[in-house]
Amino acid sequence: MPTKSHTLSADDRKHIDSSNFAFPDQRKEPLENASHVRNAIARFDQVKDVSDEDREKAFHRIKAAAKKFGVEMKETHWHQLGSHAHTKNSSN
Repeated sequence: MPTKSHTLSADDRKHIDSSNFAFPDQRKEPLENASHVRNAIARFDQVKDVSDEDREKAFHRIKAAAKKFGVEMKETHWHQLGSHAHTKNSSN
């Protein structure tokens, strides 16, 4: 049954093709719908242990998914995604 939060279970994530992730080698930030694209944009700078090359490729995947799902992106370079303040998770 789908959840209201659009959270993917571990089993759901296993069934997503690697090419549908912003970071396919790490299987981080799925790009299955507009909500996922917005999350990938918001969490882009929180992904750990990836190279600048990985970030560059992920940015292009996110931009393509944003266009596909009608999500507006003003950023033109991946460095701009890390320049926004993010709210920290209160459980940390």
